[in-house]
Amino acid sequence: MSCANRIVSSLVRANRAGKLRCLPATRCRSTVAASTKEKEKEQQQQPQMVDGRCGVVEAAPVELISPSRSDPGGLPRGNISVDFNNTEEAYKSKDNVELLRSLLVFKLCTVDVLVERNKELMELSKKVLGQWLFEKLMKMTFYGQFVAGEDHNAIKPLIQKNQAFGVGAVLDYSVEEDLTQEEAEKKEMDSCVSQAEKESPNAAHREKKYRAHRQFGDRRGGVISARTYFYADEVKCDNQMETFINCIKASGGASADGFSAIKMTALGRPQFLLQFSEVLVKWKQFFKFLAAQQGKSEMTALEQKLEPGQLKETLTSLGVAAQDDIESWFTGEQLGLSGTIDLLDWNSLIDDTTKISNLLMVPNLQTGQLEPLLSTFTAEEERQMKRMLQRVDVLAKHALKHGVRLMVDAEQTYFQPAISRLTLEMQRKFNTEKPIIFNTYQCYLKEAYDNVTVDVELSRREGWYFGAKLVRGAYMYQERARAAEIGYEDPINPDYEATNRMYHKCLEYLLEDIEHERKSNIMVATHNEDTVEFTLEKMNEMGLSPAENKVYFGQLLGMCDQISFPLGQAGFPVYKYVPYGPVDEVIPYLSRRAQENRGFMKGSQRERSLLWKELKRRMLGGQIFYKPVY
Repeated sequence: MSCANRIVSSLVRANRAGKLRCLPATRCRSTVAASTKEKEKEQQQQPQMVDGRCGVVEAAPVELISPSRSDPGGLPRGNISVDFNNTEEAYKSKDNVELLRSLLVFKLCTVDVLVERNKELMELSKKVLGQWLFEKLMKMTFYGQFVAGEDHNAIKPLIQKNQAFGVGAVLDYSVEEDLTQEEAEKKEMDSCVSQAEKESPNAAHREKKYRAHRQFGDRRGGVISARTYFYADEVKCDNQMETFINCIKASGGASADGFSAIKMTALGRPQFLLQFSEVLVKWKQFFKFLAAQQGKSEMTALEQKLEPGQLKETLTSLGVAAQDDIESWFTGEQLGLSGTIDLLDWNSLIDDTTKISNLLMVPNLQTGQLEPLLSTFTAEEERQMKRMLQRVDVLAKHALKHGVRLMVDAEQTYFQPAISRLTLEMQRKFNTEKPIIFNTYQCYLKEAYDNVTVDVELSRREGWYFGAKLVRGAYMYQERARAAEIGYEDPINPDYEATNRMYHKCLEYLLEDIEHERKSNIMVATHNEDTVEFTLEKMNEMGLSPAENKVYFGQLLGMCDQISFPLGQAGFPVYKYVPYGPVDEVIPYLSRRAQENRGFMKGSQRERSLLWKELKRRMLGGQIFYKPVY
């Protein structure tokens, strides 16, 4: 049975009884004790950009690649260094016209009036020049810099060229609706509020964070580096699924080891993601509440292990179930090897126990009682939820069929618990022999480390391959403003330094898991040279060869080639996020790229200086008509 059908069957059974069953973060009981990890090492952090853009610290000149020793299989091991100042390697794939285009585009990105009014200026240019000349101008500038082509056939030459220089592709169809703010807000409110809430808004016990709020209905606000989808109807979701399928097919046809990126909000009504997320979070909060009662509130998520005796007394006093039922929950295989209940055991218990796993009944930490969250879904809402899960399952099957790894992008924190849970379901099903499905972890979140460690531990217990992409995050300003305005705890780390520490902490944990288990794969998705250097240093310490293909690196097309191409030339698996789509329909994407590059280019001259350095080297060396050879 597919993961979608397994989830839906539970939901439908409960709904028929007037209740909707919970889908917790895991179903598996503990079979091995959680592995202990050394305390986090104190690290001195260089100043970095929280959004993962290029750092400003220049690497010391070293050999491009210098393996000091080899393993018995002949793979290079240890002391591998990459020179991010080597402009000849960084720009080997580009001719002089492309270098000049990069310099022009990056310079234009520093002009405030051009960036702030970029959409209006593009519309004006289209009217003045006409469609044909406008498209030519865009392909000579912004479109040519940041977008690979108009369709999956047009992008093949660029993908093949990059592959010849060691750089793979994560295909990302970047067409978006160009909605007004009012249109976006209306679509969001219509799609995020259930019929039951509309009929009885005061009867629902909903947290503020997981309710739709019109002032934040336009989810594009304050977001410059991520696509945004708004729900219209099921036909549109089917069309977007077909777009993702075509992207998967194109990725499989373009390379033997490609990635394709998807977003859950493109595949169904977001109301389900809101409600599902709230349920998961409330049961997790209940576990933390129980841990605090046993004096374990300061421990990390996996260190919190509840004593069964005290737990039984607490649950009985709260009236969760009859005492006899509670006694039967905490016997034999329900307990971890240590005889205690950790978070994974707790999630398994919730899933196995009908009286607890009731979506309508969630713990209220203020009253200490269980209470209804919602009334039942309508028949149409139930069908919409089922279709969303089926679309996810279809995409995963296509990825497996075409040998493509599926990257599930992260989204806002009020959707993310459900997105992560559904991604985890796909990992359980499809990552049995190798990592096909990758989840994304945003390290600007305070709970990022807990999320990573809990999911890794679950993969160890169940024996599947863990796949993760680490990013700093795309929604910081929006999330912070929403929390302050609506009145809930800010989920974002307090400053850039805290985010960087969190990123490196999660990264080091995953690298150690690779060192000991060899069943995890991670993509270090960053434009920050310090973070890349940190990763290379850790890989050297562990003797982890790039040829093992356990650690990948990722950057956006058109940005930070001085990171991507030297890594690729040195044998590291490195990928560009490759957007594609018709010129007119990727204008919202180009608008964000211009805004993102404004801050980056004003804060650091590094990439522009390297481009000039390479251009001068070629001119002085007589390479006026340089063409890449591959």
